[in-house]
Amino acid sequence: MKHMTLLRSAALGVILAMAAAPSALAQKSTCAPDNGGITLSPGFCASIFADNLGHVRHAVVDKNGVLYVNIWSGRYYAGQPVPEDGFLVALQDANKDGKAEIIQKFGQTKAVKNTGGSGIELYNGYVYAEAGDTGLPVDTAAKIVRYKLPSNGIAPPSDAEPETVLSGLPMAGDHNMHPFVIDKKGMMFVNLGSASNSCQAKNRQPNVPGADPCVESLTRAGIWQYDAKKLGQVFSPKERYATGLRNPEAMGFDASGRLFAAVHGRDQLIQNWGALYPDKDHTVELPAETLVEIKAGTDHGWPKCYYDGYQKKLVLAPEYGGDGGKAVGDCANKQAPVASYPAHWGPNDVKFYTGKTFPTAAQGGAFITFHGSWNRSPSPQDGFNVVFQPMKNGKASGEYVVFADGFAGAGKGAGKADYRPMAVAMAPDGAMFITDDVKGRIWRVTYTGAANAKVTAAPKPVVAAPVAVAGAQPAAPTQTGALPPGVTGDLIAAGDRVYHATSCAACHGADAKGATPGPDLTSSKYLWGDGSLAAITKVIREGVSEPKEYRSPMPPMGGSPLSDDDLKAVSAYVWSLSHKAS
Repeated sequence: MKHMTLLRSAALGVILAMAAAPSALAQKSTCAPDNGGITLSPGFCASIFADNLGHVRHAVVDKNGVLYVNIWSGRYYAGQPVPEDGFLVALQDANKDGKAEIIQKFGQTKAVKNTGGSGIELYNGYVYAEAGDTGLPVDTAAKIVRYKLPSNGIAPPSDAEPETVLSGLPMAGDHNMHPFVIDKKGMMFVNLGSASNSCQAKNRQPNVPGADPCVESLTRAGIWQYDAKKLGQVFSPKERYATGLRNPEAMGFDASGRLFAAVHGRDQLIQNWGALYPDKDHTVELPAETLVEIKAGTDHGWPKCYYDGYQKKLVLAPEYGGDGGKAVGDCANKQAPVASYPAHWGPNDVKFYTGKTFPTAAQGGAFITFHGSWNRSPSPQDGFNVVFQPMKNGKASGEYVVFADGFAGAGKGAGKADYRPMAVAMAPDGAMFITDDVKGRIWRVTYTGAANAKVTAAPKPVVAAPVAVAGAQPAAPTQTGALPPGVTGDLIAAGDRVYHATSCAACHGADAKGATPGPDLTSSKYLWGDGSLAAITKVIREGVSEPKEYRSPMPPMGGSPLSDDDLKAVSAYVWSLSHKAS
């Protein structure tokens, strides 16, 4: 009898252990020892599911566990290689080892002027995807197409022609991506981010008031609704579903079918309206990024309002009479967010967890990817992480924690980050995928901890200092030959400090070799002027209101309050980047 009691006790212990760690037996062996180079909330681990796929954007998982991703090229990744084959990829882990053994590309290629895109969804036996509008010049418009999934295999034939669901999506201006989601009834909700920062007559220029009315809002800065079952639809203002959303790139449904979006807040309060925001350390955190619930007809405030994370309210933007955060005006009548996050982190995707293998505390919560900032100067750039936001009944039920970190590596800044988290996707087995659009790495995240554990912050990544390489060229070449009149080594060194303390490094990269917003300054290709010190000084002083090759203009002085001495120094430094001693 005593022996039987011991057996029953042992069996009960096994059952309790399995209940406390529901995924441990099945998933523990699939994780990489270093989690693929990232840190995760305790109890979670990751494997590298796939790598080096290109600029992987959004992702979705079918009920059979096959992951589908969309790859984007075009103007957003100016000067970078474009895939020769299809931009859509199907990935399958056939032997359940946490890695994709079967990888198949499909869809139209760059041969027909396709540039890929951000959005991708599954509905009613089709894979839907954003793509370049192949009937028009590259990067002028986008469309949403669909491909029929085969009954056998994981991807359509490589030569399959798409059906056009929606065409005419505008791509001009600052935000030219069109992620979308489809609900259970087949209604498709499409993001159209704003073409400008704050609807000024001259985009991103200092002390320029906003247009009133903001005509841009008729076709941008909102979410549009279409029928995913209907072919041949054409974008127009009348299908607008919600407005006042500067860039609601991250969209997702919770378990009750509520639609949420994580929204990019506006930029350059310090740079364009410095007199109203004298406390630069304070203003770096303005405005907050936000998580909002989307309903038919809601107005979330852009361009007249931004969300002040300190005061926890929408306030009037300076372009529309704002006084630095006190005045509220019509913003009191706009739809407030349900949660907020640090400024300029760049939320690009949000998904709610409804699986069974993560801890109970994760149920119903939102996982939000933050692509990383480029414009938090004079503070360091930040973001480049995945956040967990507890949610209950459509509201935030606790403070967010950084769930996954370490993607950026040693270089936290646009153009320098090793990886930038782009999207999350939830698998039927409860696992989660995280995509990267720098190199195209995909992580598969699983849970091996106790079922009743809390979701706590990931450990801070240990970042190794850059290793010096013998003979490597420094960012600013040492000048041993003729310098322009008045330029000295000390002046160039001073300019180096100005460059890295302002938005210059954010737009052109810490190494000055270019980033998404701005070109490579170490090159001998000059878009404006002849590369002389005088020409460089003129461009910095006056700015670039209508860029030739890049998506965003540069305000005068790079949007920073430069003194005459600062201007001389940073001009000399920029000159030195592309002029080696003769």
